[in-house]
Amino acid sequence: MTHDHDLVLRPTDAQTTAALNPPAGRNGGDLVVETLAGLGATTVFGLPGQHALGMFDALRRSDLRYVGLRVENNAGFAADAYGRVTGEAAPLLLSTGPGALTSLAALQEAAAASAPVLAISSQVPTAGLGGGRHGYLHELPDQAASFRGVVKSVHTVRTQSQIPSGIAAAWKSALTAPHGPVWVEIPQDVLLAPTALPGVTALDATPEELVPRPELTALAAHLLSRAERPAVIAGGGVVRADAAGKLLALAERLDAPVVTTFGGKGAFPWTHPLSLQSWLEDRHTTGFLEDADVLLVVGSGLGELSSNYHTFAPRGRVVQIEADLGKLESNHPALGIHADARLALQALLETVEERTDPTAPERVRDVLARVAARIGAQELTLEQEVLASVRRALPAGAPSFWDMTILAYWAWSAFDAHAPNLMHSAQGAGGLGYGFPAALGAAAADPTRPVLAVSGDGGALYSVAELATARQYGLDVTWLIVDDGGYGILREYMTDAFGQATATELTRPDYVALAESFGVPGVRTTPDTLEKDLAAALAAPGPSVVVLPAVLRMFAPTHLG
Repeated sequence: MTHDHDLVLRPTDAQTTAALNPPAGRNGGDLVVETLAGLGATTVFGLPGQHALGMFDALRRSDLRYVGLRVENNAGFAADAYGRVTGEAAPLLLSTGPGALTSLAALQEAAAASAPVLAISSQVPTAGLGGGRHGYLHELPDQAASFRGVVKSVHTVRTQSQIPSGIAAAWKSALTAPHGPVWVEIPQDVLLAPTALPGVTALDATPEELVPRPELTALAAHLLSRAERPAVIAGGGVVRADAAGKLLALAERLDAPVVTTFGGKGAFPWTHPLSLQSWLEDRHTTGFLEDADVLLVVGSGLGELSSNYHTFAPRGRVVQIEADLGKLESNHPALGIHADARLALQALLETVEERTDPTAPERVRDVLARVAARIGAQELTLEQEVLASVRRALPAGAPSFWDMTILAYWAWSAFDAHAPNLMHSAQGAGGLGYGFPAALGAAAADPTRPVLAVSGDGGALYSVAELATARQYGLDVTWLIVDDGGYGILREYMTDAFGQATATELTRPDYVALAESFGVPGVRTTPDTLEKDLAAALAAPGPSVVVLPAVLRMFAPTHLG
């Protein structure tokens, strides 16, 4: 009798010949790039460093495209965006110690947003491992410990024969739901040593499917089918799982209104009669969701930004579908279904009974009208016109990447993303500097469409060095910088809380002149000319900068009572 575990792939004659006669001049770094190519990678991001030179030398013997950024954190943001746009694990090559640690904030954002990033770092030579304080350059007692609380998994490689399997295991981890960043580290001497190992082929790193338990989806379908006032909160997990079509079909079958979280922008059509859009920072929306007798939460942990700063208190039954096990019932009791959003929604579609509620569109219109009336009473015409100008200037199908800035906070609630996976921001971890380098990563992933980055002047100062990257690679990114002379949202928070702001005002450069010094065209615009200037910049090939001097204000919060 033959058992499945007895079956092995037998090498072909050509593979045997290649194994017996590996190319000369290869080192451990070649095993890294060969493994990446074998897994399907085509583009890598990073920054060279002394201990990592074996990997970077191997790139010249590889067909992998290298996009080098000027700061490791920005390289991490670029890889994050590449992973979000393509759904592939984006390789990020880093050096030991300071280089590796500088990427931490970007990897935290990737973890919070479930972006697949495959970070591969060098380490000090093998003799210096173990925390023995040998005094090697960049030495840390335990480098991997700095990443264990940030990334999804850590993979330690200590010999050349471990490289292919270690990287393949990390790749599989990054792409198994929930997606996320992973960490691989390889000592300098292992990367530099010549290798006689055959070229890497026949890798299998197929991600595992996270399938829902059928008894749970059966109960969820029963609850939804018999609900009087069902509603849906759709989070970033719907976008990452490419499940927007299934969400739409389920909502229409149930006549259930849908609101998308800020990470789930585009998961549901903005103008659909059942769309509550993304107005989660509003008590009218919060109250509507609290009144649902069955609330389906898909791909969201109902964290701070998705729960109107934890003021949301559902009164009905909650059904939560979430791929991240730690987020199940982490904020509210629920029927928790640990599963990929796409597979769970498909299971519900196969078992839920159709229900009709002719009042649902009317109730949705009423909520949106109340939201509009609240915003309209606050004299925020400038902010709404600026956001509308950005939407009109941005071509259909063009992605946008938003830094932590007031215009982005408006966009979370009020911007029509048009489709899933087109609007991205740093709202997962909330760090500054995301917008521009992330947009560069998206442009590297798909050079056929322009990409928009939006920053405030505070966030822009984090990533101005990447104007050199944009120019070097001719990346088609238009960078809108809203210059209000400081950290605008912190200025507003502090003024509201303390009566005045401290440490929020900034001396900043002439951004147009700065862009032009890098060989990147720049233009200074006004709210009246923004749409025209931004559209022209997006239509022109290559990088460009549009600077809007303006002080924008936030709409009043509703979570403070």
